[in-house]
Amino acid sequence: MKLIMLTPAESNKPINLPLFLEKVSCGFPSPAQDYVEKELDLNEYCIKRRSATYYLRAHGDSMKDGFLFDGDLLVVDSAEKPVSGDIVVASVGAEFTVKRLQLGQRIALLPMNPTFPPFYPDPDDLNIFGVVTHIIHRTRELLKCLD
Repeated sequence: MKLIMLTPAESNKPINLPLFLEKVSCGFPSPAQDYVEKELDLNEYCIKRRSATYYLRAHGDSMKDGFLFDGDLLVVDSAEKPVSGDIVVASVGAEFTVKRLQLGQRIALLPMNPTFPPFYPDPDDLNIFGVVTHIIHRTRELLKCLD
């Protein structure tokens, strides 16, 4: 999976958009409510530590079973302590990758696609550059990946 690094915009001005109280049914339609619960700023929602956060654009399909698809935007927090099971941005030598971290007797970087094998790096060569905290899809592009 290739990665393209992006950084948060410099503007600190929130962009508040309406967040409706009523949840949207994914089954049978339900009546909509005409009121807003509050406003939501996606920067506030997605970014806990601004100075430690960056974005990456994912490329490849090794993580598709983790709902991370080619072209997705990843929000990465480099100050978040990785735990087993997290999706992380890692480097082994000069290569960067996004994989699910497995800690324990043997450290592994696990793809979430059965056509890719697990990778067992030498712990001395492994660097974790952050934890993926959010995955942002473009719905039309996502549906193309699923076809």
